[in-house]
Amino acid sequence: MSSSTASGSAARKQPTAVSRMKQDYMRLKRDPLPYITAEPLPNNILEWHYCVKGPEDSPYYGGYYHGTLLFPREFPFKPPSIYMLTPNGRFKTNTRLCLSISDFHPDTWNPTWCVGTILTGLLSFMLESTPTLGSIESSNYDKQLYAQKSLAFNLRNANFCELFPDIVSEINLRLGSQAAANDAKSGSSSSKRSNGVANGSAVATDTHHLNASSANGQLHLPADGGSNDGLVVDGAGSGADLANGGSGSGAAALKNSARNSYLNWQSIYSNLVIIICFAIFALIVNYVIKNLNQE
Repeated sequence: MSSSTASGSAARKQPTAVSRMKQDYMRLKRDPLPYITAEPLPNNILEWHYCVKGPEDSPYYGGYYHGTLLFPREFPFKPPSIYMLTPNGRFKTNTRLCLSISDFHPDTWNPTWCVGTILTGLLSFMLESTPTLGSIESSNYDKQLYAQKSLAFNLRNANFCELFPDIVSEINLRLGSQAAANDAKSGSSSSKRSNGVANGSAVATDTHHLNASSANGQLHLPADGGSNDGLVVDGAGSGADLANGGSGSGAAALKNSARNSYLNWQSIYSNLVIIICFAIFALIVNYVIKNLNQE
């Protein structure tokens, strides 16, 4: 009787993985970590899921990074396995990460470390560029692309949606805002295209009207530098008038055209005579100046 009581007392005094997990959970709820949220599975307290938000001054900003911690039954005397599930540009996904706080290095493990310590160390190492087993190299641009894609990616994970409803709501809100912004941009582009099509249709209509008028022998000439009330020349009527012996408006238009042509040639001839006279005068002046210089 006394021996069983002593063994039961010893079992109660010795911390177990379950009791330690409960303590860590209460500590995280009481003192939340910046950028980090963690929850155990309801049916398995040894499997924890975490979500890391990318800090503002990092290429991970705007991203949500989901992963798991798998604790052994010997915890806290043995370290957990650490996995990253969301593509991020720093760690391979679904791969055990080699960190000093993971089961890759049991010799450096400290039993006093809790879940918060592990996740804080993971975030710190994520922000570095030190290579390790399970890490990858990528540019900051690639990391930013992964951050943008992480929103929709995480929503496809059932455990993520079940364990982090507040973060899911936050992601849905951001995705809704992005969709609204994209719709506004596409609407603006469609409006510009519609205006372009409308303007093109108007030009096509005017061109078609011009072609039709030309086919009917009518040409609209704007009066007073572009006014719509212009002169209409009816080519068909002119042709008919000429066929009837040159009577009517067609003959008058032809006479005016001939008169204008004659006046244009007369003006050209006058200008040519003036230029020649100036040239002769310049030669005479040049000749006189040379003779004076010789004398």
